[in-house]
Amino acid sequence: MTVHLSADVRASAATPPKYLFGPLADFLMLGGSAFLILPALYFVPLRYESLVAATMLFLAYVINYPHFAHSYQLFYRNFGRKLRGDGYDRNLQLRYIFAGIVVPLLMGAFFAYGSITANARLLGNATNAMFFFVGWHYVKQGYGMLMVDAVLKRRFFTDPDKKILLINSYAVWLFAWLQTNTAVSRGKYLGLEYYTFATPAWLNAIALSAAAASTAATAVMLINRWGRNGGSLPYNGVIAYVASLYLWILIVRTNPLWLLVVPALHSLQYLAVVWRYQSNVERDGRDAEKVPPSGILSILGPAYRVRLLEFISAGLLLGGLGFWLIPTALTALIPYDQEVLGSSLFFFIVLIFINVHHYFLDNVMWRRGNPEVSKYLFR
Repeated sequence: MTVHLSADVRASAATPPKYLFGPLADFLMLGGSAFLILPALYFVPLRYESLVAATMLFLAYVINYPHFAHSYQLFYRNFGRKLRGDGYDRNLQLRYIFAGIVVPLLMGAFFAYGSITANARLLGNATNAMFFFVGWHYVKQGYGMLMVDAVLKRRFFTDPDKKILLINSYAVWLFAWLQTNTAVSRGKYLGLEYYTFATPAWLNAIALSAAAASTAATAVMLINRWGRNGGSLPYNGVIAYVASLYLWILIVRTNPLWLLVVPALHSLQYLAVVWRYQSNVERDGRDAEKVPPSGILSILGPAYRVRLLEFISAGLLLGGLGFWLIPTALTALIPYDQEVLGSSLFFFIVLIFINVHHYFLDNVMWRRGNPEVSKYLFR
């Protein structure tokens, strides 16, 4: 039987596949590890929850916190040039101004007012806002990972394909968020109570129908795309997309241990792209391939690897500073009504602030049309 391939498929097949770090590393970092780790957690008795939590607390220092810190390192690097629009179009310039200046000022004013007035109910609403934006961020990152892998593998999606993927992302996220509001009407987060929104049954039914229909449409589209690509897809990207939407958002609450582990898996997915991006930035620098003449740094090889290690180390330091040292210092220095707001107010504020702001930062940095992304991510 003779199979006739289109010119595009033949050209893609002739192009060697590219990876962020390699086939196995990409599989594990982009989402494949979720399919290995999360099912295994079903066999871990819940009495070991404290052990899993302690492990995740350690991993937070080396994975979660740096993933947040790296977004600040990238976003505010050469920030003056971004504010002036030097090399950026007007739309992107305004987005940088809004996300980099307006959003943190608004959030700072919100938390300051809530703290000064000891309005626990107002501050508690920030928790639901965080869950809203975090879920949105997760599914958009999953979609972004699929697009990145598609470019690397030269297995492109058409504009209608992308619309189906995006609609499905938002439908699954919205249904999961509504389900969370239905299942949890009241809770505590770092000592502060928060309340979810009462959603009517008919709205949940519509959301479920939309999520199911868009999932089916996505499956059909991927099967068709697989056939048109000569029996190939950007598989690691598809895995990242599926893990982000379904394992980390839709069914994550089926096991309490999953809630502890998923943030680290999401952060690992993010680090894969950031480290590749930053590695290419450093390769473009002066004397990038020059090996230090002597000393312990010479073990790492070319200078760009040393600079990448410095970038990662700075992320570790900033993460610990932001999530622990700063809120600890604020708790010790600034008095507030602990009877009403609890003893962890500043840890609560920092965690909410960074999680929500992270969404706005990423929504600007990784947009198509950002000249830095175009230049360094796909090299």
